[in-house]
Amino acid sequence: MTDESDGDPIDRTGDEPPDGAPPGGGGSDVSDGGSASGSESETSGELATDGGLSAGTGAETDAEPRITFYGGKWASTIPLAFFIVWAIFQSGILRVGGSDGLVIGALIGTILGMFFVRGSWKTYADTIFEGMTQRVAATAIVAWLWAGMFADTLQVGGFVNGLIFAADALNVGGATFPAAAFVLCGLLATGIGTGYGATIAFVTLFFPAGVLLGANPVLLFAAILSGAVFGDNLAPVSDTTIVSAVTQDADIGGVVASRFKYAIAAAVPAFVAYLVMGSVLPGASLEGAAELDAAAAGLVHLISMGVVIVTAVAGRHIVEAISWGIVVAVASNLLFGLSSVSDILVFTVSEAGTFTALPFVAVGETTGVGGSLYTGATGFFPLIVLTLLIVSMAQIMIRGGGFEAILEFLLNSVATNVRRAELTMVLGTATINGMITINTAAEIAIAPYIARIGEKFNINGYRRANILDANTSALGYIFPWAGGVLVGYQVMVGPGGLGAEYGDAMVVNPIEVVPYVFHGWFLVIVFLIAAITGFGREYIPDRTSEEVSRA
Repeated sequence: MTDESDGDPIDRTGDEPPDGAPPGGGGSDVSDGGSASGSESETSGELATDGGLSAGTGAETDAEPRITFYGGKWASTIPLAFFIVWAIFQSGILRVGGSDGLVIGALIGTILGMFFVRGSWKTYADTIFEGMTQRVAATAIVAWLWAGMFADTLQVGGFVNGLIFAADALNVGGATFPAAAFVLCGLLATGIGTGYGATIAFVTLFFPAGVLLGANPVLLFAAILSGAVFGDNLAPVSDTTIVSAVTQDADIGGVVASRFKYAIAAAVPAFVAYLVMGSVLPGASLEGAAELDAAAAGLVHLISMGVVIVTAVAGRHIVEAISWGIVVAVASNLLFGLSSVSDILVFTVSEAGTFTALPFVAVGETTGVGGSLYTGATGFFPLIVLTLLIVSMAQIMIRGGGFEAILEFLLNSVATNVRRAELTMVLGTATINGMITINTAAEIAIAPYIARIGEKFNINGYRRANILDANTSALGYIFPWAGGVLVGYQVMVGPGGLGAEYGDAMVVNPIEVVPYVFHGWFLVIVFLIAAITGFGREYIPDRTSEEVSRA
C-alpha cells in the first residue's frame, strides 16, 4: 500500500506521522508476518553466506573506544576530507586518473589526521588496522580478484572478437552499443549480484569491442557503470541489497519487489539517453590502435558467462560462481584452441632446463609470472591498497565522532517532518557516499541513522531500505574516486590493460564519465522527487498484515 493508492483521505506527506503509530515506532512490522526477529535471522544468514559484513557494524561503534581530537569531533573528518580535495585536484583539475596517486593522497591524509589527536596516537593507529580488517574491504577485494581473473581469461580466449562478430551479425553499431551495454551489464550485475564484478567483465570485454565498432569511449564506459548501478541496486544477492534490508528490519524479497518501480523509473530514461547520446557523440580516433577481427569462435564463452549467472542466481556464493566460470573458461580455451596454456598461466625462466618442456614454462630475458590469471588479479593491487586506506579513514571518522556529528545535525536540525526526514535520508546518504567511496561500507556506516530517522516518523522499513540502497548504489559508480569507477579504470591502465593492448583510445579519464552515468543520476533524482512528492511513501502501519503487499 502506498500513500497514493490506498485510498486514505488523510494527507500523510506533511509534517506529522500517521495516526495510530507513536513517533519512534520500531520496524518490527515490516517483515512478513510481523516478525522482525525471524526475518532478521534469515537475512543475516544470507548476509554471511553472500559475502557481506555484519549489519551491526555501524551500530556497535558507540561501545568502542573513541579517539579525541583537537578541534572536536569534526576534526576526525580531516583524513577523508583531505583525500576528497586531493582526488578532486588530481582527477578534476590536473585530469590525472588512476588509483596510484589517490593512494598517496589517502596516506598523507591519514598521517595528517594523526597530528590532531589528543594524547597518545596509539588508539588512532589501532583504528587504522581496525578499519583495514573490516569485512567490507575484503568483500570488494575478493570480487575484484576473482572477476579480474575470469574476465582476462575470457579476453585471451577471443570473447571480444566474438562480441564484434555478434554485433556485426545483429547490426549493432557504435551508436547503439552504449545502450546495449547498459542493458546487458545491468542484467549481468543483477544476476551475479556484484556491480564491481560486472564492471570488470564489461570493461575488459565489451568496452574494447564497442570502441572498435565506433562507440564513444566515455559514453560506453558510463553506460557500463550505469548497468552496474542497476544490478547493485536491484539484485537480491547484492551486498547493498542485503545490508539495506537487514539494517532496516525488512525482508529481502519484499525490498527487491518494492524498489522495482524506482529502478525502472530511472532505467527507462537512462536507456533513451544512451540511444540519443550514442548518435550525438563521436567515436574515438583509433589511428595506431590494434585492430581486432570478428571471430565467431569466441562466442563459446557465452557458456562461461552463463555458468556464472546461473550458479549465482541459484544461490551459490559469488566466489564459487565465478570460480566455476573460470574453470569453464579455461577448459573452453584449451578444448577449442582459443588460447594456449601459457596465455592463461606462464612461468618465465632465464635458461632452458628440464621443466621448460612444460606448456606453462617459457624461456625469456626476464624471469617472472604471467598469463591471464596473473594479470587479471594483480592489476587491482593499487586499488586494493586504496580500498583499505579509505575504509580505515572512514573508521577514524566513526571512532572520532565526526560521522555521528554530521548525522546528529541532520537528525535534530533538518529532519523536522516526514518530507524533510526523507530528504535528509537521500542527501545524507549522498554526503556519506561522497566521502566513503566503497558503497557497501558507506551503507553500513549510515544505516543505523537511516533507521533512527525513519522510525521517528514511522517510515516503513522497505522505504528506508530503498532510499539507503539507491544512493549508495548510484554514487558508488559516479564520483571519479569511487570504487566502481576506479575498478573499471584500472582495467584500462593496469599491467597488460586495454591501453597497453589497444592504445590510448581505450583509456578514459574517470572525471569525464561523471555527467554520463545516467542511471545513477536518474536514480538519485527519482528518490529526491519521491521524498518531495511522497511517491511510494509507506508507513509502518501500512505493512501490518501477514500477507505483505508488494507495492
